[in-house]
Amino acid sequence: MEIPYKIYLREDQMPRAWYNLRADMKNKPAPLLNPATGKPMTREELCGVFCEKLVEQELDDSLPYYSIPQPIRDFYRMYRPSPLVRAYCLEEKLQTPAHIYYKYEGNNTSGSHKLNSAIAQAYYAKAQGLKGVTTETGAGQWGTALSMACAYLGLDCQVFMVKISYEQKPFRREIMRTYGASVTPSPSDSTKVGRAILAAKPDTTGSLGCAISEAVEAARSQPGYRYVLGSVLNQVLLHQSVIGLEAKTAMDLYDIKPDIVIGCAGGGSNLGGLIAPFMGERLRGESDCRFIAVEPASCPSLTRGVFAYDFADTGRVCPLAKMYTLGSGFIPAPNHAGGLRFHGMSPILSQLYADGYLEARAVGQREVFEAAEIFARVEGILPAPESAHAIKAAMDEAVCCRESGERKTILFGLTGTGYFDLLAYQRFHDGEMSDYIPNDKELAASLSALPRL
Repeated sequence: MEIPYKIYLREDQMPRAWYNLRADMKNKPAPLLNPATGKPMTREELCGVFCEKLVEQELDDSLPYYSIPQPIRDFYRMYRPSPLVRAYCLEEKLQTPAHIYYKYEGNNTSGSHKLNSAIAQAYYAKAQGLKGVTTETGAGQWGTALSMACAYLGLDCQVFMVKISYEQKPFRREIMRTYGASVTPSPSDSTKVGRAILAAKPDTTGSLGCAISEAVEAARSQPGYRYVLGSVLNQVLLHQSVIGLEAKTAMDLYDIKPDIVIGCAGGGSNLGGLIAPFMGERLRGESDCRFIAVEPASCPSLTRGVFAYDFADTGRVCPLAKMYTLGSGFIPAPNHAGGLRFHGMSPILSQLYADGYLEARAVGQREVFEAAEIFARVEGILPAPESAHAIKAAMDEAVCCRESGERKTILFGLTGTGYFDLLAYQRFHDGEMSDYIPNDKELAASLSALPRL
């Protein structure tokens, strides 16, 4: 059967329910802990920070499917189903017998997969009768997506953007403002925790951990507001399962079975969403598919972190999550060009990695941009730096197939476009991009501050 370049599903083939991967996990992710008591967070405690319906989704380890509300499905129809693309030109460039597919999530105004969860979280906030939401953003994809979703639903949106990204990515910042969001560089002097961070490290370029702390404080200090997060949390991976569900439906139409599924990994949202139904098959003993998480060598939480309870934020105001972490005080080098800057990994993905179901590798940013450039030249899409981590690993696996003669089927997530990341591309082309990899001493210092339970 001839496989088309792009496989498009019909609207009526779009998923009607999100898939909860935890339902098929033998070892469930460890519960969030209250940092004051060391005990699992209760529903009531979490509802003080998050929307009530999202707390229900966050805590549910057993229900396999959650129906997608019709208003969210109606919003999805603006850009979903997204295409599954056969990378024929990349295969030819690499002279590989491998079949390479990518699920393209950049065909919406926000430019990334983040909109899948942004509209869900904004919808539940609106349904609860809230005035608005607060959040953090790294490279800006999540902030852009949430700003768009809030504008659609008439909610106020307050974004704390990692300072280095605020300065390096002004165009994404301006899209957020176009959608009506307020955007504050983090750490800032507008919150108590921000002022404390600046007092301790006045020259800091910020991190997602810093921005999370400020966003949580802002939500707690304003009646009618809740905090929402674009990655890491169980609820976010649940919403992002729409990516993998669509990919699997498209592949099933042509009887395609992936041998390897690859995604970039920062906090885990796109990777968790892409692998969800395929990982479910493996957990149920229905396949032996490999799964690869690709992270930046400058922020290597899986490959060099430890599996332990840690704060999700630098200010230590959030619940403790058991995850692979570099320590909540870890701040990536300012020359890091992508948005994969979080110090920890999704508890779901962390548990899967600990149990041996997920592989991980760390790559340098210059080799990532080299792969991005090759991809752009042959496939016609300029990828986001984050997505290019997955491209790099997919190309490496395809070359391995060329050398071994094996014809494997590779699926990776192309999470978004890189048209707002041209400063990073400029630095790469001008030879100004370097790879800073934290040494063992730096990581040990950060990890030494892990909470003692």
